[in-house]
Amino acid sequence: MANEILTAEQIAERTKDTNGVANIKAINALYRAQDESALYPINGRYNVTTRAINRVRKLARSNGGLYGLEYCYALEYEMQLLVNYEVHA
Repeated sequence: MANEILTAEQIAERTKDTNGVANIKAINALYRAQDESALYPINGRYNVTTRAINRVRKLARSNGGLYGLEYCYALEYEMQLLVNYEVHA
């Protein structure tokens, strides 16, 4: 468990010195480091952070690259969709 939960803006700020794929990997590493969704997998099947990363990667491949704060916001949005869908399903 991470001591501090970082916001999308803080993660983007901490990774701003990296570019391209290195930026995405650094952002993913920070999200995974503070991830606790493995403790509460959705329907016992999947980790929200990993699922969101995979969805955003697919989106970026088909629509062009996402980096920095834009990538962080996309991850946050996907995580919210995944959790809210399961809560309301």
